Amino acid sequence: MKLNTLKPADGARKDRVRVGRGIGSGLGKTAGRGHKGSFARAGKGKIKAGFEGGQMPIYKRLPKVGFRSKLKNDTAEVLLYQLDKLEAGEIDFAALRAAKLVPANAKQAKVVKKGDVTKKFVLKGLLATAGAKAAVEAAGGSVTE
Repeated sequence: MKLNTLKPADGARKDRVRVGRGIGSGLGKTAGRGHKGSFARAGKGKIKAGFEGGQMPIYKRLPKVGFRSKLKNDTAEVLLYQLDKLEAGEIDFAALRAAKLVPANAKQAKVVKKGDVTKKFVLKGLLATAGAKAAVEAAGGSVTE
């Protein structure tokens, strides 16, 4: 085998179609572009992604809002191991605010299970996840929402 004898296999490379070369070629006159319209013009064959021919496109017809919980901004998360550091036997929202565990703009607090709890305490008026509730009750405390 020599480099100067290498060539592609038969049929591997096709000649490009020469359009607009007379009626006998089958691709004369309009050269396969049809009649009129943007695709028949030179340099105008592209349309923007999402363009639907002047109809209001689907990305504009569908709502953009989605779901955003309004309570998210009002609810503060308090981790279980943070409650273990408090001295109070009864913990409510005011006690959490006094301990600076919830920000000033929070309207309610939710206890999330992270870490362990060793002390016995009562949670009053606070939201709690199922795991956090089970951990507090296992330590001998109780949760009243």
